[in-house]
Amino acid sequence: MKAEPAGVLTGAHYLDGDFACGEGAMAAGCRFVAGYPITPSTEVVERMSRRFPMMGGTFIQMEDELASMAAVVGASWTGTKSMTVTSGPGFSLMMENIGLGAMMETPCVVVNVQRGGPSTGLPTMVGQADMMQARWGSHGDYELIALCPQSPQEAFDLTIDAFNLSELYRVPVMFMMDECVGHMTEKVVIPAADEIEVVPRKLTSKAPGQFWPYTVNESEIPEFARAGDGYRFHTTGLTHDERGYPEMSASCQEKCVRRLLDKIRNHADEIVRFNEDQTDGADVVVVTYGITARVARMGIDLARKKGIKVGVIRLIVVWPFPEKRIRELAGQVKTFVVPEINYGQMVLEVERCAAGRAPAVLVPHPGGGVHDPQVIADAILRAAK
Repeated sequence: MKAEPAGVLTGAHYLDGDFACGEGAMAAGCRFVAGYPITPSTEVVERMSRRFPMMGGTFIQMEDELASMAAVVGASWTGTKSMTVTSGPGFSLMMENIGLGAMMETPCVVVNVQRGGPSTGLPTMVGQADMMQARWGSHGDYELIALCPQSPQEAFDLTIDAFNLSELYRVPVMFMMDECVGHMTEKVVIPAADEIEVVPRKLTSKAPGQFWPYTVNESEIPEFARAGDGYRFHTTGLTHDERGYPEMSASCQEKCVRRLLDKIRNHADEIVRFNEDQTDGADVVVVTYGITARVARMGIDLARKKGIKVGVIRLIVVWPFPEKRIRELAGQVKTFVVPEINYGQMVLEVERCAAGRAPAVLVPHPGGGVHDPQVIADAILRAAK
């Protein structure tokens, strides 16, 4: 279906990434946001709270991030597209209820504008050290989806994609922006509403009394019934059967949790997205994401001027990870170079997928700034030897 015109501010604008993310959420149909102010993410909800009255949306400032994520899960079960926005410490506090959202198969979006950590860290300065937390932050086995923009334009475009993916797979989607992208201002083109594809909530066609909330067909994705529409059903964070009733058995655990994994893993090829450039015949492939992808481009250009054959893979969907492509390239290149604003996170995934056929070299940065492009160029030159 097409976007609702009330949520689409069509035209060319100069927006920072936070504002662009908010505009993307509204264009995608988000009409409920719960959150707690935290730098450098607050501008997302500042933008949305000003615009929401024009389209019937609701923003509520909760007492903390635990309550914010709980409110998002509850709002989504009314059939409302819902989101929360946070940064490092708040992201940590949300993890228990993100796990609840995964277990209840709740479509929603969690925006994390990453800053330097750990703890309070560098509230106003960039980091990329929450990437593994996005995948593994809550306890137990589950699969989520995570996207990572490199520009305000992508902050708009990929936020729409995040909501669409959350609806297609009934899963919380992590939107892993970073402070630099969140606070940089660039031209953002917002198309007309009838040019924006949005995925609606898939509501059941079954009558009340005939609906079980976790019955699935070959798609592995259950249908949805909105609270308040006359359906009586149970949903819980406990291991549950197709009726949503708790069932404390190993067999139910296997059936319940296996599907939480398979509904993402079996569709990974459809979900995974990355940009690839000049990897054919490359001696070195740089794997990068977010603001670091833009800095790495300058380092790659410096290395190419020295005659090095360098390709690049920019992660757009970071979870699921593009395992197949990294495995293919591992048999063709000398080395992977992975610059990150952390001390080694996504490089571990590259190393795992390469499986010893090509080394993965980390180019770390502690946060609070971005790499010097020459440092990345030097790492490429060493890797090519």
